Amino acid sequence: MIEIEKENPSLKGVLPKDYARPALDKTRLGEVIDLFSFKVGDEDSRSKDILGRVYEYFLSKFASAEGKNGGEFYTPNSVVRLLVEIIEPFKGRVYDPCCGSGGMFVQSEKFVEEHQGKLGDIAVYGQESNPTTWKLCKMNLAIRGLDSNLGEHHADTFHNDLHKNLKADFILANPPFNISDWGGDRLTEDARWTYGIPPAGNANYAWIQHMVNKLAPSGVAGFILANGSMSTSTVAELDIRSKLVNADLVDCIVTLPGQLFYSTQIPVCLWFMAKNKAPRGLRDRRGEILFIDARKMGQMVDRTHRELTTEDIKKIANTYHAWRGQAEAGVYEDVKGFCKAAKLVKCKSMNIF
Repeated sequence: MIEIEKENPSLKGVLPKDYARPALDKTRLGEVIDLFSFKVGDEDSRSKDILGRVYEYFLSKFASAEGKNGGEFYTPNSVVRLLVEIIEPFKGRVYDPCCGSGGMFVQSEKFVEEHQGKLGDIAVYGQESNPTTWKLCKMNLAIRGLDSNLGEHHADTFHNDLHKNLKADFILANPPFNISDWGGDRLTEDARWTYGIPPAGNANYAWIQHMVNKLAPSGVAGFILANGSMSTSTVAELDIRSKLVNADLVDCIVTLPGQLFYSTQIPVCLWFMAKNKAPRGLRDRRGEILFIDARKMGQMVDRTHRELTTEDIKKIANTYHAWRGQAEAGVYEDVKGFCKAAKLVKCKSMNIF
């Protein structure tokens, strides 16, 4: 570990170095080693990222074992893949304000590789408040050879933004749901609240406005929120949501089934926001929002958890891209019970969702 840190200064003080302490039970240690075996340096292309895949495997197992607490550092792979397939982060700055163990960045890397892009074309920026999770992310990205800027230390995104001048081309995030103790009462004058002051009792709309503030002029954001974010009628949130919709920032909403997460059984939704919805050679969808209902999709992988299949992800992503006018995705049509392109009708206070 010390030698690895010498060769990788960004990992200094991050890697654990207590494996040889006398207190560790030698039998249990041996059993852990027997649980898995792999070779490093195998020329077989399937083994190209074996270390990364082993690391991700154990992250998912730890998240499962941790239950609710596991959601702090791990977002289910199928959900991340869906976000990435819709946003298509080929080239530019990719940002995650609550990056956990770095799953969004890893999937972005895989997406670029699978589409014959260049990994050097994306720059990774992230921030994480939990010190242990911040270290997990640093290790996860280092194992895969991904350069990144996660700041010099862990920090709270709301109260100590480590990327104040960043304008991102792509934002991918899974903010903690419905957080009530985010210190909003100390940020009432914050410049990020362009569309209204978010309530101190729930950080959902603080996360949304933070990400809108971080978008480049043609930037796109995709993030996960609890379903309540679409319909909450508290005065502050309703007002902010109306202003975001009327500003034509909301691009697409995807509702997902329950039981996808280790941290909660509640169903969640994906928000996609675009700073500029002008066509740029594609179909003009300004003044329109695409709604996709994926609540019946996915399959149970065990007694308590569901996953979106590759076919599910492809269907949802193709629907979005067809709506945006990408010829290879086919021609978009509304499908009753699955997708609807809704025209925007401006009004002063509208619960559009």
